Amino acid sequence: MRGIAAGAVAALVALGLPVTAASAGAASCANPSGPYTGAVSWGQRLVNPPRLWALTRGEGQTVAVIGTGVDKQNAQFGPGQVLGGAGTADSDCDGRGTIAAGIVGAQPANETTFTGVAPGVKLLPLRYTESNGSSSDGGGDPGALAGAIDTAVDRGAGVILVAVPAGSDSPALGAALDHAKSRGAVVISAAAATQQGAHTYPTASKGVLAVGSTDESGAPVQSEAGDYLGIAAPGANLVSTSAGGGGAVAHRWPITDPSLAAAYVAGVAALVRSAHPELKGEEVVNRLMLTASRPPSGAHDPRRGWGMLDAYAAVSSTLPANAPGPSAAAVRSELPAVVPAAAQVRPRSDVAAGVVAVGGVVVAAGAGIGVAAFRRGRRRGWRPSRFRAS
Repeated sequence: MRGIAAGAVAALVALGLPVTAASAGAASCANPSGPYTGAVSWGQRLVNPPRLWALTRGEGQTVAVIGTGVDKQNAQFGPGQVLGGAGTADSDCDGRGTIAAGIVGAQPANETTFTGVAPGVKLLPLRYTESNGSSSDGGGDPGALAGAIDTAVDRGAGVILVAVPAGSDSPALGAALDHAKSRGAVVISAAAATQQGAHTYPTASKGVLAVGSTDESGAPVQSEAGDYLGIAAPGANLVSTSAGGGGAVAHRWPITDPSLAAAYVAGVAALVRSAHPELKGEEVVNRLMLTASRPPSGAHDPRRGWGMLDAYAAVSSTLPANAPGPSAAAVRSELPAVVPAAAQVRPRSDVAAGVVAVGGVVVAAGAGIGVAAFRRGRRRGWRPSRFRAS
């Protein structure tokens, strides 16, 4: 118990949440900073949710948020958006689950400039741990995490966000991931370890979309690395919904936590599933990686995967039928052709992420890579644009 309490304190400090000495080794529950009214944060500008909503808001999708629960009383969650029922947790002392859920699906509100990626989704809050899993006890229980994943699958979640990864693996967790795959669910988990050589789970497990995190300069936030990393997303200096708001629109900022990168990817995955209901789970994962903004080398990066999340390209682009996803063992840097959809809207000049410009098409040689491919480039290359508050 002492190790769990220490982990909870560390989690609150990392998130900028208040810590009190009310009792030995105990931390207070999360409290909000108030409604956020500042300039749109760089992570939100990179994804640019309003531009995606012309195509889909995520209707018909359920995103399970597995971690510390979700405070459904935050007024930026819509009526009935946070689901109840067996196994759910609609309160959140730690605060991490509410932050992740807000990035996925918080509603637009007049009181704030913050909004979630996919406000049309339903959120399924599942608690398997009370803290962030970074304590000396080795992190959250992988068996309890496995049970939460099984619950998410049985409740029909098409996207499963592990908002708080565990620090160890288990046979039960592997079986739960197999169950999720058999039901077509997309499991997304961040590489959250901050110690060299450490791994988190199910991030490092087969069949999971592992997400690296960056700051606004493009530098990795986490230390965890491996060939299993698939994609990168914002994980530093972020804004999101807070637990403990007492029914008001309430936020925390600035937040730096590599786990939150997975929440951005989960929101976009829900948009992809809504816009392309014919896609299987692995095809959604491939689409996210194939449309990522790749570095000039085109090579896999052990902490940022195949590149930075490109939300608009992921939702709107047309890919070849049965396009294979990239792998760390690929011998060429080119990816299958990404063709802009006819419904695409001309990019606005203030969109931080920009839109991928279609490069020249090259013919890939070799028995296993005989597809037409091209390299998609950006003027800014690997790094997302910097933003200044006005």
